[in-house]
Amino acid sequence: MPRRPNPLPPYSAQLALLVDAAPEEAGWIHEVKYDGYRIGCAVARGQATLWSRREKDWTAQFPEIAAAAAKLPVRSALLDGEVAAVLPDGRTSFQALQNAFAGGRRNLVYFVFDLLHLDGEDLAARPLLERKAALAELLGDGVGPIRYAPHVEGSGAAVFREACRLGLEGIVSKRADHPYRPGRGGGWVKTKCILRQELVIGGFTDPEGAARDAIGALLVGAHEAGALRFAGKVGTGFTNAQARALRARLEKLETRECPFTPRPAGWLGEHAHWVRPELVAEVAFTEWTGDGHLRHPSFQGLREDKRAKDVVRERPTSTPTAASTPTPTSTSRRTRTRRASSPAARSRRPGSRRS
Repeated sequence: MPRRPNPLPPYSAQLALLVDAAPEEAGWIHEVKYDGYRIGCAVARGQATLWSRREKDWTAQFPEIAAAAAKLPVRSALLDGEVAAVLPDGRTSFQALQNAFAGGRRNLVYFVFDLLHLDGEDLAARPLLERKAALAELLGDGVGPIRYAPHVEGSGAAVFREACRLGLEGIVSKRADHPYRPGRGGGWVKTKCILRQELVIGGFTDPEGAARDAIGALLVGAHEAGALRFAGKVGTGFTNAQARALRARLEKLETRECPFTPRPAGWLGEHAHWVRPELVAEVAFTEWTGDGHLRHPSFQGLREDKRAKDVVRERPTSTPTAASTPTPTSTSRRTRTRRASSPAARSRRPGSRRS
């Protein structure tokens, strides 16, 4: 019997551009920047498949999310959102998500902020607020593992200040009238309260003392002008167990050649363990120094969803204006505006089955 064609298009994520200030103009909505893994969810024929932004099947990584998505009242749907671990105060935490992978308590939530396809209808070309209205109708109110990601309209600066006051990572601002456009462009922009980014691991140092089954620090960098540039040592943020696990994984990648150009100077350049630049770490830090190094960096976890070859230093650009992000010809009907003091606030519950 011939196999039925897949009723859904492949998942290809729209990405946000880092900017130095949140948009102040009308026509933008603002959402919490969740601290987790970007995931597309394809539901068809009573089954759900989860896709990473690298278009890898991640259903096995989050089986509880896939099981909940399979029960949504749809024939088919393509959702876009972020899987995150939720702390008791409602904030999301990438470190807690890493602990969940290591066997810790899994309090995971899929925060869904876009609906690209529903029951045979392609919604991606519609304005964002129309897509979010359809998403809100689908998910309803609730506190289950799949939740509607609310948004706020108004002053981007005020929303950003409130997000920082609450200890959130930042906000993502989106043009309310734009269609969904895969790739990185000016229609979605992110503003960060805390400096964080992905960096490539190019080496490590031995720990102080007698123990040799862990690491002292990770040596990290980013690609620039065709070379991997050294950005500094990351010696905090990991537990003893994580340090041992990192050592075991990095030793399999050891090489004689230093991957950084130029090679780090002094003692470090002569005594570090070099590795093939294949793993990506999420690192929090206070600032970039004038010579391109991180100040006060802290390890947050490995990014299995990011490719090392794609990692570059994130540099904020000027905030897009209406002139730089032209309005599509289609018009948007307005949806309900939501206010949220934390990512878990005013969540959504699966609603009634669609006709």
